[in-house]
Amino acid sequence: MANRSEREERRFTIRMQKKLVVLFGIVLLAFVGLSLRLIYINRDNGEQYKKQVLEQQEYTSKTLVARRGDIFDSNGNPLAVSEKIYNLIIDSKVINDKEAYYEPTMAALDKYFDIDMNAVRKWVKENPKSAYYVAAKGLTYNEVEGYLNFMNDETASKNVKGIWFEDNYKRNYPNGTLACDIIGFTNAENNGTYGLEEYYDDVLNGTPGREYGYLDEDENLERTTKPAVDGYSLVTTIDATIQSIVERNLKSFNDTYANRAREGLGANNLGCIIMDVNNGDVLAMASYPNFDLNNPKDLSMYYSQEAIDAFTDEEFYEKLNGLWKNFCISETYEPGSTMKPFTVACGLESGKLTGNESYTCTGAYEVADKRIKCHNYKYGGCGTVNVKQAVEQSCNVALMQMSLTIGKDIFLQYQQSYNFGLKTNIDLAGEARTNAVVYNSSNMRPAELATSSFGQGFNVSMIQMITGFCSLINGGYYYEPHMVKKIVSGSGATIQNIEPRVLRKTISTSTSNTIIDYCNGVVTEGTGKAARPAGYRIGGKTGTAETLPRGNNEYVVSFMGYAPADNPKIAIYVVIDRVNDWVQDNVKLACTLTRDILTETLPYMGIYMTEPISEKEQQELAAKQLEITLAYTAPPEETTETPAEGENTEGTPAEGATGDAAAADPNGGLNLQWKNFPVDPATGYLKDPESGDLIDPDTGQNMSRSDFTAVDG
Repeated sequence: MANRSEREERRFTIRMQKKLVVLFGIVLLAFVGLSLRLIYINRDNGEQYKKQVLEQQEYTSKTLVARRGDIFDSNGNPLAVSEKIYNLIIDSKVINDKEAYYEPTMAALDKYFDIDMNAVRKWVKENPKSAYYVAAKGLTYNEVEGYLNFMNDETASKNVKGIWFEDNYKRNYPNGTLACDIIGFTNAENNGTYGLEEYYDDVLNGTPGREYGYLDEDENLERTTKPAVDGYSLVTTIDATIQSIVERNLKSFNDTYANRAREGLGANNLGCIIMDVNNGDVLAMASYPNFDLNNPKDLSMYYSQEAIDAFTDEEFYEKLNGLWKNFCISETYEPGSTMKPFTVACGLESGKLTGNESYTCTGAYEVADKRIKCHNYKYGGCGTVNVKQAVEQSCNVALMQMSLTIGKDIFLQYQQSYNFGLKTNIDLAGEARTNAVVYNSSNMRPAELATSSFGQGFNVSMIQMITGFCSLINGGYYYEPHMVKKIVSGSGATIQNIEPRVLRKTISTSTSNTIIDYCNGVVTEGTGKAARPAGYRIGGKTGTAETLPRGNNEYVVSFMGYAPADNPKIAIYVVIDRVNDWVQDNVKLACTLTRDILTETLPYMGIYMTEPISEKEQQELAAKQLEITLAYTAPPEETTETPAEGENTEGTPAEGATGDAAAADPNGGLNLQWKNFPVDPATGYLKDPESGDLIDPDTGQNMSRSDFTAVDG
């Protein structure tokens, strides 16, 4: 029996082993098959199934906002900055996680934030699973600081849960209206609108980041963060002090003539550009009316609330777009007699004129059966004038004869060389195209050639005129105008230097010197005498252009000049579009506005006076309280003498000294008391002990005031 039993056990074992082998083989094949199937599924449909899985899990994601780059003037003064703000976020799910959290959290919200608590309580009760509710937007650090300090007390805040802050940025313009035409502004989506903000939008904006992940069933967060890349900042060519001088004088002109002959502003448009002659840097650019960059849709400065309420949406935005446009680059007009130096330069450079010609003006000249008048026709014309006198006296008849000698083809060739009809490509959004408002070879006939010689019949923009004019007085080099000289990172590292760019040579150096001589005569002997600031020699050209339709007695008057007269460093262009006065063709208005601007600008730039100042001029300067102006009546004397022992060398001038000491002379009627203010150790500026204002020790500028007004002491 035992042997039989052993045999049966052996047979069972062999049979089972065979079955196990077969079973193992089947399982192995199934496993291999499933593995292959999973590989194919993952390859072909992996993303689809992954999405399905993620949809069944709690997923969190938020955008990390990039900081928009700042905009600075050439001296590092901020013109546009991005300030961090905070959105208050409430997480209902966390608050409702424990009953003990609710009331302490509501109490903290009520204490530290000015929000509608009824709305908050309702949301938390009705949306217990919500993790995101924006209770307040745009909070400053001062508004959240109290809560943050409270949360640092772990004992007091242990049951305050479900409150957090979402970072954001708000664009701020610390100087309000200053340089509004240049800077532009940002909209609600943080996109630039007009000016530098629009032109350099991609540079300023940076790249948003993202923080994302998902919560599994055990509330474990799998998270990945792609950090935001902040935008780059711009260092402009603008000098905020010169810009403020220009804007203050434009506003003063407007205030003088507003509502004079008709209800409304002092002129339809006022514009001024100051440019570095030798590199294309725009030092100042402004027009009036202007607007507040921090509130660009505010029309209350120019319209009553009743009038604003009566505007249709279309009318409202039409007014705004007109206000936001930069007159200096976006609007065109006939330049008038400021074109005459361009015509003369064309004739001299081409060899069609020698400069020794003379012309007789009897008040009008007939071209192609059209009798075209000179500005002086009422008084019998300008008489016999040579080329220089024709520029000085702004004789239309002489210029018409010159243009007919030059000929259409050469005239148009040089007009294009000066960039008329083409964009200057200045780095600002909104530059006007002028190709359709200038003549070409197919439509310029003798009469059109004649009137074009003195700036009528075609249109230009201010930026075209001053850029071309700079080439006439800098030796013939046409620089591309630009507003930004450097792009920097948030840490201040230079990303890109924007170097001056010479596009072409318009005229020779000898022709340029001749034009300077002619334009100097305009101010000393001709129509631009009123433009000369006290103590300085300058050159330039006046312009008067009648608007369309002819005979409407509406005019654009202008002055385009430079300083100093013999070695131009800056060019200035002032345009007054239809002044609010009974007589509009008064070019002295543009001249005196130019004089007022240069009276402050030239001393600020360290350009010394070279001409004697009359007693009347001294009184005028003293009345304007411009200490800094008289401080530059003469360059400082150079000396190699060593001060005697005990002699004061800290800046108190010795008897007979010049420069700042001359300005302090009591006989000059000026008080430079600020020179004796103590130095503020924190800033290095002088500090007024009464007002606490900080004063630049070199220039006397009040650095605590937004308009950079000079201190009067």
